[in-house]
Amino acid sequence: MDRKKIDRIFKKAAGKKICIIGDIMLDRYMFGNVSRISPEAPVQVFDLKDTINKLGGAANVSLNIKMLGAEPLLIGVVGNDSTGKTLKDELKKMRQDTSGIITDITRNTTCKTRVISDSHHLIRIDSESKNDISKNIENEIIDKLNESSNEIEYLILQDYNKGVLTKSLIKKVLALAKKKGIRVLVDPKFENFFEFRETFLFKPNKKEIEDALGRKSKSADDLNDMVRGLIKKLNCRNVVLTLGEHGMRIYDGENGKPVISSVKTLAKKVADVSGAGDTVISTIAFCLSGGADVRDAAFISNVAAGLVVEEVGIVPVHGDKLYKKLIS
Repeated sequence: MDRKKIDRIFKKAAGKKICIIGDIMLDRYMFGNVSRISPEAPVQVFDLKDTINKLGGAANVSLNIKMLGAEPLLIGVVGNDSTGKTLKDELKKMRQDTSGIITDITRNTTCKTRVISDSHHLIRIDSESKNDISKNIENEIIDKLNESSNEIEYLILQDYNKGVLTKSLIKKVLALAKKKGIRVLVDPKFENFFEFRETFLFKPNKKEIEDALGRKSKSADDLNDMVRGLIKKLNCRNVVLTLGEHGMRIYDGENGKPVISSVKTLAKKVADVSGAGDTVISTIAFCLSGGADVRDAAFISNVAAGLVVEEVGIVPVHGDKLYKKLIS
């Protein structure tokens, strides 16, 4: 990819509004030391030294888009609790609009707390509600999307099966997107896997496809056949299949029959894969909004993922750093 094309993509995408709807969460990291056993029970005593809050889930996707240089519209749900307030405060710190965040008094804000001692992950504590949101909350989400729909060309549905992307909400969002000519990108999870029909781009990983279809792939050709069947079943335009350390495979269906190409991983070292999938879908959306085709967008997203997995914890990709890496 030449520098002129990269410049063109980044320049055109700058400031573009990209909508994200899905499960937002707070990722909390508690750092400390373990040096003794409790006299009360045969368990370790963790001496807390520092606590860091980071944006997770759809909020991390939104942050990635912001750091790349576009303008995210994040629509999601938090509870009426201290974690929800902290999450919104973190969004504001990163200069993100919180007008799309809906408070649901019947839910807890999703929070994943990781306890870490000397770079060792001791335990993760999850606090969350997984029940489907109510019809009233669904309607609020649709209203917020509708308000900005004329400004949006691309929409990401970020599903973590936490109850925000219900089957009925997915249908409503896809119907509105089709009516308004908005291209939908999906980062799926198991429960709603086959609900995302007629989307522009579907981004599962290998395990998610195998789980959804109920069988393991026996070879690269077998996996390709599974994806072709998925494209036919969902009637989606493109699939970007992430393969971890093996990079990704792109099924470009722009001209009807999918054209398959592969991208090898570019990560020099892997410190933490947390959030890499968020980075991939964010970067693809950013590049598409800048006029890139699916293959170029996937290639750039692969470079972006290689950058974030080299750092510990969930971190966003920065546009300047990604640009320098691309032109180098």
